[in-house]
Amino acid sequence: MTELTVALVLFLFPLAYSPGPGNLFFAANGARFGVRATLPAFLGYHLATWLVTLAIGLGLIGTLATAPDLARALQWAGAVYVGWLALRFLRAGALEGAGDARPASLWDGALLLVLNPKAYVIIVLMFTQFAPLTADVPGATLLITSVFTLNNFVAFMVWTLAGDVLGRWFRKDTSARILNFGFGLLLIGVALWLLAA
Repeated sequence: MTELTVALVLFLFPLAYSPGPGNLFFAANGARFGVRATLPAFLGYHLATWLVTLAIGLGLIGTLATAPDLARALQWAGAVYVGWLALRFLRAGALEGAGDARPASLWDGALLLVLNPKAYVIIVLMFTQFAPLTADVPGATLLITSVFTLNNFVAFMVWTLAGDVLGRWFRKDTSARILNFGFGLLLIGVALWLLAA
């Protein structure tokens, strides 16, 4: 199992730290609201990650393979949701005292994972590559699920902290609008990428 863990971490490292819907979402929320206010969404995302990854590892992968319309619907729903998040950032003003602005919730974080087709692709690819390396499929599924979730947890915390630091530099209204507009455009790019994938 140690060799499996090392190989899995090496495989996941570039995937977890590269820009994607989750990373940009948490960087943007970290910049806008800080690390502490982002924690509920952070926990929601990673709880959903563990549950979805375990379900795929234990058999959901077959269901998605035989239901391409379901997979495509998830892809479209994910793109729409990320687009909606982008619009929230585009309309945001100053980072402090911005009226109805609110940090993302536990459910926002969970929905982001559930509607993120990039996550499903990575999870399926991960299981097809690493589950055959062991005869203990249930044990390997738990190990792969836990390593994947923990790796994402660390990567997304790095993105959240980086966003928080960046956000401290942009506390004035004009610079905050620029930062929010930039994150909004990045999330629109992610939404378009999700549709094209």
